[in-house]
Amino acid sequence: MFMPRSLKLKRAPESHQNPKRSKATPEDTASTSPSDTCPPEETVNIEKEEEPSHIETEDAEEPVKSFKKNQRWPEPGEPVCVMCGRYGEYICDKTDNDVCSLECKASHLAKMCLDFGEKVFSKDLQEGSESSSAADSEQSYSYKEDVFISELTEEQVERVKTELAIVAAGSEVCRPIIEFEHCHFPTALRLNLKKAGYEAPTPVQMQMLPVALRGRDVIASADTGSGKTVAFLLPVVMHALQSQTASPSCPLCLILTPTRELAIQIEKQTKELVMGLPNMRTALLVGGMPLPPQLHRLKQNIKIVIATPGRLLEILKQKAVRLDNVRVIVVDEADTMLKMGFQQQVLEVLEQVPEEHQTLLTSATIPTGTEQLAARLTRDPVSITIGQKNQPCANVRQIVLWVEEPSKKKKLFEILNDRKLYQPPVVVFVDCKLGADLLCEAVQKVMGLKAVAIHSDKLQWERNKIVKGLLEGQFEVVVSTGILGRGLDLVNVKLVVNFDMPANMDEYVHQIGRAGRLGHRGTAITFMNNNNKRLFLDIVTRVKPTGSILPPQLLNSPHLHEQQRRARQRSSRAQEVIVSKSNLIDIIRKHDKRSANK
Repeated sequence: MFMPRSLKLKRAPESHQNPKRSKATPEDTASTSPSDTCPPEETVNIEKEEEPSHIETEDAEEPVKSFKKNQRWPEPGEPVCVMCGRYGEYICDKTDNDVCSLECKASHLAKMCLDFGEKVFSKDLQEGSESSSAADSEQSYSYKEDVFISELTEEQVERVKTELAIVAAGSEVCRPIIEFEHCHFPTALRLNLKKAGYEAPTPVQMQMLPVALRGRDVIASADTGSGKTVAFLLPVVMHALQSQTASPSCPLCLILTPTRELAIQIEKQTKELVMGLPNMRTALLVGGMPLPPQLHRLKQNIKIVIATPGRLLEILKQKAVRLDNVRVIVVDEADTMLKMGFQQQVLEVLEQVPEEHQTLLTSATIPTGTEQLAARLTRDPVSITIGQKNQPCANVRQIVLWVEEPSKKKKLFEILNDRKLYQPPVVVFVDCKLGADLLCEAVQKVMGLKAVAIHSDKLQWERNKIVKGLLEGQFEVVVSTGILGRGLDLVNVKLVVNFDMPANMDEYVHQIGRAGRLGHRGTAITFMNNNNKRLFLDIVTRVKPTGSILPPQLLNSPHLHEQQRRARQRSSRAQEVIVSKSNLIDIIRKHDKRSANK
């Protein structure tokens, strides 16, 4: 059914006649061209379903607009038609995008069919999107271990896990899959995966997919750019598909993210996966963007909500959305979400979710404190770790330079002049908003490069434009605060410069990970000096094993030597606490001496 954004549709009576078409309307093109059209069944559906309906108003009924020329231009903050840019008053069920008229919907569907080929509406989905046998088969989906996986011996499975550095802890952990086909997804979803470029699963997807598809809670830690988003999106999509119906303002799945940019990216990836699947609408609820369109969106039968905690709580207080039907919750970048400031918001959201739900927590780094809290939010979880826990991405070459504060700009300019190191676009991380603006201005004036600054004081539309421009190669240098350091797939970024060392090692891992997305190689250069002495031992511990040469000023620093001495003391104390037959008598003697001294 073809739904308006904010008004209720009423089907036209059967006697209603079709409007006159112009000679070159997209409908004619979609129904006559043999190679550039949807399959015949889909064309019939368009002609039958998209006959002019009526919109109920208080005084009179208006027909759904047939042609884009009859639709007005949008006001600021209103949804926009994906085809012509006019007011996107309706939602196209097949693609979940905004359109302004039947003309633009037909054009949009024809375009989607051109992109997918005629197999987009496969035999599983051709017999009708709302009450077809496909819906019945999807509703009954449950993950079953593929015969190929079942026939593997325990030794073969352990060898796969060892070679891919997969560590899974928990009760009755499923075996990892080897190919996406082992999950037996619906045809349209498999086509969407291939179109989006996902040919084979990454290690985190191999282990997390079977576990999450079984309905188990998961705490997953893997390198930045390792494919965690798709690892939780596929179980979310399959769970949403199992429910044939949805209620307005009552989503079935909820994805929480710490930043707006990450939420926008996740929604985009979600729409890529649900293209052509029946009744699979999403809603994006983030701050910095107009609230009314988000409220209008929720009035439709939304199944998946992607939100930041602050905006979601704001809408919950207005009672514009209910979480009574939520059965799957994803907390992406869990360490950031569960830190002070986000922790309370996440807990407030979870209070409004039914007790019977599945929880998926993912991040590149999950510190001990966060891990303990995450364990309390889950029930009998499976803990999945890919590679070494809380370690930088192996695809990123790390370079640490000792640079005093007054020389930082000069050193950055040298790097941007170095033909071997400089690979645009370059992301430069700084620790404050004013510093981002000033450094961006200096790069523009001195180097003559196309540079832009991004931080939280920028309006959301500006931030979206900058991220899009970065992905499209419009900028040579992007100076950013930590706003770009979490989760974003900046696949064309090969060089990251930490102009200011991050405040902690978790942020360091995330920021340098922008240069090693989806298996690509990258370089991360970090400036250090005595202002960062608190992190000397952590940097040496994490960077030295990679083979990178560390600056002598760092290795010879008295601060580092003091931190190493304290670490050895803590280690020896921890060993003494362990009680065994050999040290039991020594522990008792030490206890007696301490008691006598008191």
